[in-house]
Amino acid sequence: MLLPLRPDFIAEICMAKAYWIATYRSVSDSDALAAYAKLSGPAIIAGGGRILVRGLPALTYEAGLQQRTVVIEFDSVDHAKQVHDSPAYQEALAVLGKGAERDIRIVEGA
Repeated sequence: MLLPLRPDFIAEICMAKAYWIATYRSVSDSDALAAYAKLSGPAIIAGGGRILVRGLPALTYEAGLQQRTVVIEFDSVDHAKQVHDSPAYQEALAVLGKGAERDIRIVEGA
């Protein structure tokens, strides 16, 4: 006998995950980046983010650049946006200031 699925469970299964991808074009202040990391990591984890990748590429192809890359998984685009816009993460961004030039994208995926 099959039991009926809870509606919230069905929604969770159907909801696409989101991936926050950050690439660092340059870092001009490594102290500011370290201070940012101390604040941003806990803010991201508290918001449900899971840091999957952090570091330099092992290989690059085509027009790939040797840039520090961070990939963070969230349960949804909305969760990623909430973390980015949260007071805790905004505090981390303020500490980073102009210490790094980055590109952040939030991509919906499986």
